[in-house]
Amino acid sequence: MTMLAPRPCVLRRAHAVSALALGLALALPACSKSDAPTPPEKGAAANTGAPAIATDYGVDLANKVITLGALNDESGPAAALGKPYAVGKRILAAQVNAGGSGILPEGWKIELVERDHQYNPQKSVQAYNAIKDQVLFIATSFGTPNTLPLRDMLARDHIVAFPASLSSAMAAHPNTPPIGPNYRVEAMRAMDFAVEQAGGADAVKAAIVYQKDDYGQDGLEGWTAAAEAAGVTIVAQSTVAPGQKDYTAVVTALKDAGATHVLLTVLASATGPILGSAAQLGYQPTWLANTPAWIDRFYDPSVIPPTVFKNFYFVSGLSYWNEDLPGMKDFLAAYEAYGKDLHPPDLYILGSYVQGRVALEAFRRALEAGDVTRPAYLEALQSIADYDGGGLIQPISLTQQPYATSVLTRVLAPDFEARSWTEAAPYAVPTAMSPPQTAAE
Repeated sequence: MTMLAPRPCVLRRAHAVSALALGLALALPACSKSDAPTPPEKGAAANTGAPAIATDYGVDLANKVITLGALNDESGPAAALGKPYAVGKRILAAQVNAGGSGILPEGWKIELVERDHQYNPQKSVQAYNAIKDQVLFIATSFGTPNTLPLRDMLARDHIVAFPASLSSAMAAHPNTPPIGPNYRVEAMRAMDFAVEQAGGADAVKAAIVYQKDDYGQDGLEGWTAAAEAAGVTIVAQSTVAPGQKDYTAVVTALKDAGATHVLLTVLASATGPILGSAAQLGYQPTWLANTPAWIDRFYDPSVIPPTVFKNFYFVSGLSYWNEDLPGMKDFLAAYEAYGKDLHPPDLYILGSYVQGRVALEAFRRALEAGDVTRPAYLEALQSIADYDGGGLIQPISLTQQPYATSVLTRVLAPDFEARSWTEAAPYAVPTAMSPPQTAAE
């Protein structure tokens, strides 16, 4: 078996890092490699006297190191989400590498090989090709439009890429497993809340502002299907582009249509300007937002006045920062030790960290089975059922194809004084999904 020689380790990144981030990177055993490893034949094992463990890419049995890729957006139009999302994986790697976490068998360490694709699908493909032969799997593939063009290559290379996306298209492909309800499910749950809040379907004049891509299409389809099921009229639809600057025409159209409840299937970079424009025009509908439409920086009044969010609701199946959950104390301790100097608290740090826990659980299972090749890793991943990420998420399952991860979604209202959330509507399956469908349908 061709093994990787012991070597000094650094966390390699494609962009400049701050002094604090560099200090963390030096603490991680992120090993420098100039050439991609030669995959050994299945059945090969380290010369340790242990039972044979099959490997191919990204696993150094002699040194107990797994190499993972990360395709981030740290300088593109979704960087407000991408930066904290990248930090989530770095915290997890540092926690595992420090020992005693119980997440991986003791002695195993993680090397991160990261690239910044700037939310550009072409650059995402280039970055993937640059690192694919070095890694066991891609721990983060940030964004729906940047993951979709990778799918055929992932299947060809037998690589799993964990998407920072809840697009239904991700659940439809075995190599892009989601970790929560998709955007269509969120949109359906939002419509349930709109009808309940208004006191009936006749009192709702629905509208949607959506990003013109697969993410936006998910929101549109879920919102439209739920409106039809509830007997709600959709009075306006508007599309936006990532990085768009002016939303006056969009908001004016919503106001002129008399929309009472507006779904925002947009990035957080659009949420602030949309709500700000509406406030200037004296327009105050109920705003309902898919997961990517919020960032915790909105709690900062210097970013945007809290009054703008008076009628704002967040619709998601994910957990939030400092929520009363069994695993939150351990996560916050890891953040304090390894992440607080990298980024302020943010729900995307938590989401990324939980996603990494799912990914490492699959590796642990594959290792126990004696086969950590890429195909065996996918098989181990698809054995995961009722897994709660160490008590940090609603239980998910990855045993069905297409993936039927979860359909439980709730509605939250921001509490700016506490920098937290209050529950406006509990976890539930959307009414339009009756009889219940899978999250991918």
